[in-house]
Amino acid sequence: MGVRHAREYADILKELSVAVGEIENSYSFFEMEPEEWEALAAEERQEVMEALADDVFFGLGEDPVIAIGGGAITYNSKHHVIEVSQGDNVIQIIRLI
Repeated sequence: MGVRHAREYADILKELSVAVGEIENSYSFFEMEPEEWEALAAEERQEVMEALADDVFFGLGEDPVIAIGGGAITYNSKHHVIEVSQGDNVIQIIRLI
């Protein structure tokens, strides 16, 4: 099915990368240990979050909810948004149109 979007993918990916980086322990999605994450330079961390955002975006086409660390990413096709939540709180909404 895929995630339908009208905005530029690069813009969506940029916002999603920042949002997933805000989720506690988001790096655990790649089975990284806290020590491994801490050892990465800031630029490397950003690259990991971009890869995570990319994987999540395409994964949402198959499963509308993906658990990440202490949060979740939800594709709301009715409202054309991706909701990024941590615990019970939505921390960011990314518009797809």
